[in-house]
Amino acid sequence: MKKCSMSKRVWIALLAGLTLLSVQTMAGAAGPAAAPAPNPPVAASAPKLLTADCAKCHSKAPADIAAAGSKHKTEISCQDCHNGHPPTTRKIIPLCSQCHEGKPHYKLDACQGCHSNPHTPLKITFGNKVTDACITCHATGQIDKLRDNKSKHSALYCSTCHDVHGKIPNCTQCHKAHFAEQTTADCKKCHQAHMPKNVTYSDKLPSKDCAACHKKAYDQLTASTFKHKTLTCVACHQAKHKMIPQCQSCHGTPHPAAMLSKFPKCGFCHSIAHDLNGFKDGAAPASAASPAAAVTTTAPVKKQPKKK
Repeated sequence: MKKCSMSKRVWIALLAGLTLLSVQTMAGAAGPAAAPAPNPPVAASAPKLLTADCAKCHSKAPADIAAAGSKHKTEISCQDCHNGHPPTTRKIIPLCSQCHEGKPHYKLDACQGCHSNPHTPLKITFGNKVTDACITCHATGQIDKLRDNKSKHSALYCSTCHDVHGKIPNCTQCHKAHFAEQTTADCKKCHQAHMPKNVTYSDKLPSKDCAACHKKAYDQLTASTFKHKTLTCVACHQAKHKMIPQCQSCHGTPHPAAMLSKFPKCGFCHSIAHDLNGFKDGAAPASAASPAAAVTTTAPVKKQPKKK
């Protein structure tokens, strides 16, 4: 019984060995087992650049924007204009029309002719023959004043005076001052730059400003002993240059009609308003009987016929 059990175990071991050998033989005939396929490579995403990254290499542009970037500083970042960076992106300089559109000014060619540095967009300089570009923004009446009120200024370009954007030039840059201490603010009391010959002023204009051009009248008035001395020039010459008032506008009609019929002009008796009763060389006014005596007329001499 024991011998039979031993034989049985031997047979089982032999059968197990043969089975294993058979499996290995079949596996060898089929070839080596294939290795598992590797996962496909994951494309590396481009790093997102920040403005702080730009400044690591580009020092000037960020400094310009910080100093005078205007809306290019407060409303956009580097990446809003420069969409990418070489070598992945080649064209990184944008067109101005990428953002600026919808106004006549933005349709002009060659933006950088005036806006030479986009990082300081309102630091504008241009040549001395520019007008059309200016009036696409500044068309609120200035050019109309120049064209409708002809003067030497009408023949100039905008950039002749405004050679830097936003510059208001001193009048004495071209014009000789009326008096030594005159400033541009003094000029503006009477003259508008875009219609300089249309001289107007307020009722607060000091007489010394008038005296710069009208010295004789001013000297006569200040030397006078009459009440006109206490008045300013603009008290009589109101609002507009060369306005000559009528004496009656202040004095009414102080004399009877009979006197006025003989002396129809106030000056027959009162000389001139700046020097009342100041007759030259002490000469008296024309007499009432002969009001025209001060005016001498000579009859024309008739030509004698030639003798035949």
